[in-house]
Amino acid sequence: MRFTASEKYEIINLVQGSDLTVKMTLDQLNIAKSTFYDWYNRYLEEGFEGLYQRNNPDRQQWNQIPEKEREEVVKVALDKPEKSPRELAFDIIDNKGWFISESSVYRILKRRGLITSPDYIVMKAAAKFKDPSTRVNELWQTDFSYLKIVHWGWYYFTSILDDYSRYIIAWELCRNMCSDDVERIVSKSLDITGLQEHERPRLLSDNGSCYVSGDLADYLEENSITHVRGKPFHPQTQGKIERYHRTMKNVIKLEHYYSPDQLRQRIAEFVNYYNNHRYHESLNNLTPADVYFGREKEILERREDIKQRTLMKRRIDFEISKTSLK
Repeated sequence: MRFTASEKYEIINLVQGSDLTVKMTLDQLNIAKSTFYDWYNRYLEEGFEGLYQRNNPDRQQWNQIPEKEREEVVKVALDKPEKSPRELAFDIIDNKGWFISESSVYRILKRRGLITSPDYIVMKAAAKFKDPSTRVNELWQTDFSYLKIVHWGWYYFTSILDDYSRYIIAWELCRNMCSDDVERIVSKSLDITGLQEHERPRLLSDNGSCYVSGDLADYLEENSITHVRGKPFHPQTQGKIERYHRTMKNVIKLEHYYSPDQLRQRIAEFVNYYNNHRYHESLNNLTPADVYFGREKEILERREDIKQRTLMKRRIDFEISKTSLK
């Protein structure tokens, strides 16, 4: 079995940290001692670069990533430390105009010691909504969350999220959590979208007191909006907006806020980032704004074109380098 440089490095670390003897550890891994010590000696002499497969020039892969592009990956990662390897890969494709895969970004950053998180985060998938949306403005999700302001107490944050695109249409920071606040955020969303009566979405919420009030029911009926409430004690149907609130609070709660205006400004910055700059894996690594405003087909076609042109250039460069070595 042929191991990559990263796998050899992980095996060396595993052997060094094992409570067993070297031989016993290698027996468990089914790796010969001679093979391991060959890797280890090259690692001591040349560092990580010594772990790469020793190939003849004629056997090198044609699609090897050029060093200039590797350095660019590191530069982008240092400029945008909040982005994962997946997000960095599509950021480079969209903004630099050349293709690189998520796995390649990961390996480059791992080699430079810039990956500190686990390779994979395993999350159990939530149950899907029984009637999933098929277009924008077909179903809106709404919910309340809470944030604390120093010396002011708790404030309530509410949003309207488009289920299909995950786009945040409107949000507010409220002093209370009542049906009037729900009516106001829905009205704000209707004004922003300009939807006609026959275009009105369904509204999905939980069973909080502000959502089950008769006043809200009357308001929604007057505005031709069908209200759908999640099953009690089964919140997975609202997983998208709850996941959004969790992501938002993980960023917002890193700082202290001393006035509602200060918190509103920080929330506005995050919503702009979330809507326009955060790549969602479930959206084909597009942003919510890309999907909401119908740009996904154009962007995906452009990405595929960039990928093909990048691979063609690497093949041509490889053939030229082979010719020059003869």
